[in-house]
Amino acid sequence: MTTELQAQAQATGADEALLLIERLLQFAKQRGMIEALDVHAARNAMLDLFQFTEPMEGEAPDEELESAVELLGPLLDYGYGIGLIPDNTTTFRDLLDAKIMGLLMPRASEAAAAFQRLAASEGVKAATDAFYRLSIDSNYIRMDRIRKNDYWLHPTEYGKLEITINLSKPEKDPKEIALLKTLPQSKYPKSLLSVANVGYAGRADHPARQNLRVVPLSLQGEEWFFQYSPYVYYNEHSIVFKGKDEPMVITHASFARLLDFVEQFPHYFVGSNADLPIVGGSILSHDHYQAGRHVFPMEVAPEDNRFADSLHPGVSYGIVSWPMSVVRLSGADKAEVHSAACRMLDEWRNYSDESADVRAYTEREGAARIPHNTITPIARLRDNGEYELDLVLRNNRTSEEHPDGIFHPHKHLHHIKKENIGLIEVMGLAVLPGRLKEELEQIAAYLTGESDAGDKRLDDASHPLSKHAAWMRELVTRFGSACTPERAKEIVEAETGDKFLEVLKDAGVFKRNAEGAAAFDRFLSSMGLQKA
Repeated sequence: MTTELQAQAQATGADEALLLIERLLQFAKQRGMIEALDVHAARNAMLDLFQFTEPMEGEAPDEELESAVELLGPLLDYGYGIGLIPDNTTTFRDLLDAKIMGLLMPRASEAAAAFQRLAASEGVKAATDAFYRLSIDSNYIRMDRIRKNDYWLHPTEYGKLEITINLSKPEKDPKEIALLKTLPQSKYPKSLLSVANVGYAGRADHPARQNLRVVPLSLQGEEWFFQYSPYVYYNEHSIVFKGKDEPMVITHASFARLLDFVEQFPHYFVGSNADLPIVGGSILSHDHYQAGRHVFPMEVAPEDNRFADSLHPGVSYGIVSWPMSVVRLSGADKAEVHSAACRMLDEWRNYSDESADVRAYTEREGAARIPHNTITPIARLRDNGEYELDLVLRNNRTSEEHPDGIFHPHKHLHHIKKENIGLIEVMGLAVLPGRLKEELEQIAAYLTGESDAGDKRLDDASHPLSKHAAWMRELVTRFGSACTPERAKEIVEAETGDKFLEVLKDAGVFKRNAEGAAAFDRFLSSMGLQKA
């Protein structure tokens, strides 16, 4: 049975759809996604997809568009109207969206070859600029959604932290959630980071990737790939992933690959999530790194103390003035910086200090011991030619008091941030869940007197703000309930930023106090390092 929208599309939308196809072809040609000779093939593929036997008569009007989004919306409506997707939900619209744009893209090999040609002739920065623009123009990077993210800076004693509320990943509606429960488990592609995603049509529980393109890389003689993240959290947010489907692991080879990458992409940083649960990233099943052109707060943080190592005299060791425990290695000799990093990883893997709650392993009788220490590494190549590696010390132990992790956001912070503290957060950019946008707006209303913080219903677990109730009442006690809307917004944002600072402090192994500083010094001294 056709819906009213479907009937309307079938009756009156054909002419508009044909015009939209021509406008999309014009956009793709202007943006260099297709060449003049490709237009005929792309048009025929689009006509076939939308069940037309011939194009519109005449030509589309000349125009310059900034984005394909305004064309895709009504074309997706028409696609639903003629039954190309079973439901008019975001998930199914996104599947059709990627399919449409995939018809207007260069082949994967052509995109990679264009990148290499541009890198050779104009430099790698020009190549990434063009590749990033292709990823946006093809609607693989959904800039229309990303612009909806909330973002602000929060000043602290460690510099300005970046706070973002992620609104770019669309939430599934209840009907879609119910559908997902009925779907069989699929083994293909093996993960969201497998190279097999390139050109994949997608399904209700896996995004379409017909408009994804990747660039092959060689890191330490291995096959790796470079792509952009579809939901960029910062400028040119990139993913560097292994060609083989292998799990995340931090080894000596990891440091070597990171240093290889910044040699090839000197205008980018690159880093890895840690490789253990609790302190690792969200995808531990596939070895990958994250890169991009963005200066994070941690990068510009100064160093408290410097150390020297007689085994690596060309390497400087600095304790970074940061809420987490970071050792910054820098030196002009790539091999020496790599060797120093490998030594620190080996020492940290096996280091214990009970007074600082650091234990390298949990022993199990008759079974392999469980490791707890690892590192989150970040690499850069400085303008002066020095290699820089920030090594963030991590430990994933739990306790009765902190079952989610001793060095993880503690329970009183879970109403703001409960998820793992991965690479991006480590560097000072909070990626907070989308639910917080509406919740923080509602909390601000209590500071203006629009809502009553004394309402007993807030203590009911079914209330959408119940997890914030104690915090809200504390805010009202401190700031009152007669703030202007602008002032209330400022307060809520500042207090949320303070919560993120607490999150980072909880995740820090050696605390930012006298005892923590002494413990940090003990670790470095145990390696034979001496204060410079």
